This record gives sequence, C-alpha cells and structure tokens, in this order.
Amino acid sequence: MRAALCQITSTPDPAANLAAVRSGVAAAARAGASLVLFPEATQCCFGVPLGPIAEPLDGPWASAVREIADEHGVLVVAGMFTPADDGRVFNTLLITGRGEHRGYDKIHLFDAFGFTESRTVAPGSELVTVTVDDLTLGLTTCYDVRFPELYRALAAQGAAALLVAASWGAGEGKREQWELLVRARALDATAWVLACGQADPGTPSKAPTGIGHSLVATPTGAIAASLGPTPDLLVVDIDPDSVTKTREAIPVLANRRL
Repeated sequence: MRAALCQITSTPDPAANLAAVRSGVAAAARAGASLVLFPEATQCCFGVPLGPIAEPLDGPWASAVREIADEHGVLVVAGMFTPADDGRVFNTLLITGRGEHRGYDKIHLFDAFGFTESRTVAPGSELVTVTVDDLTLGLTTCYDVRFPELYRALAAQGAAALLVAASWGAGEGKREQWELLVRARALDATAWVLACGQADPGTPSKAPTGIGHSLVATPTGAIAASLGPTPDLLVVDIDPDSVTKTREAIPVLANRRL
C-alpha cells in the first residue's frame, strides 16, 4: 500500500486549508498513493476559538474533502473539529473516500506542558480502524502517541499500520520525544507507524502549532523516511509482509501477560 503524508501549515481559515488539502491530495494521487494523511487540525490551526469552526461530518468542509477524495480515488485522513453535546468540540480525524465517511475522536487530550485541551475539547472513547488495499490501519491523534496501550489495542484489532495525525507543540526536547515515541509505538505494536505533523509555522505560540518532522517507522522501530520542518510531501510504500515477519520474530503481542 502506498501512502502519502502531507505536512502542511494550517491557518485559521478553513477555506484556505481546504485548498491545501486539494493540492496535497492531487500531488499524492499523482504519486500513486492510496492513502493521503494530513495533520491534526488541518481544518483550522490551534490558537483560535474552535467552537465557531466546528461542524458535523456532513457539513460543508468535510463534504468538500470527501469530494476531493472521491475525485482522486483515494482515502483521505485529515484533522478537523466537530461539535460535542456539552458545548465543547471533538478533535476529530475525518476518514473519507473509497466508500468511507466517518471520524475518530481523539481519546487522550493534551493537558500537559501548560496547555489544557480538555477545557474546549471533549474526549472520544471509541477505537477506530479502516482498511485500505487489504491493509488495516488504526487511527490516533497527537497526544495519543504517549499511550502504548492504545496502539497495542489497535494492533489486537488487526491493525498492521498505525496513523498519527499531529500538531506537535514546540519546546526543548520535543522533537526528540516525537521521534522516540513514534518509533517506540512501532515496537510496541510491531506495526508500521505513519506520523504526519503540522509543519513548523515559524512563529512562537503557546498553542501546539507544529514542528514538522513527519516520519514513518517500520515494525522494528527503524525510521523508513522522514521530513524536515517545512511543508512537504512524503510518499512511502508499506509492506504488510514485514509486519508478519516481525511479529513472528518478536512476538510481543502474543507474549504479553497484562
């Protein structure tokens, strides 16, 4: 399965960000990708009120992304915000194209490093997988990557690759943590991990607006490919046979006792 990671810099304007999705999907499709992964908060960057931005999955922004995905015959995964019943929003990964149109609501909220995501964002509770070209993918968002139990649970549901859409906060040691966590989750699940982050916007912010450095880790934790801090496109081929071989050689999922 060929996948593309579109590392972009979202703005506060959903229409402008939709244009970035359109151009990114077109470039990925030309490269032969079946899956096109965008970062968390693709619809709108963090650091602005999210309530007025949020819309349901059948709203105009998500519907436009579905049309783009259908035009190019790909599955698109992109971060957006949907309304929650309690007045907050959900931090949602839109999964659309190839007959799919649904979402994953971020389970672990970023109440860390002085940022309180739960003040405006409600937590999700359901694990989500999707199949592309006979490969089962598990969906995760940003802070989720610090919780290995989620990745093992998705692997137990058949996921051979895990997607991470992120808008990683900047700070001392944060890039090193990002890369280490992605590689560690690949080892925990003995699965591929495709981690697409927001590009570095180049301006300091208290909100987690991205550092770039999207990467793909193999089931043995090696970095198969990576990007720098600026907007870019990363195209990789995911080999499902390597998952089978790794799980035979390092059967951590079968051997776990807790």
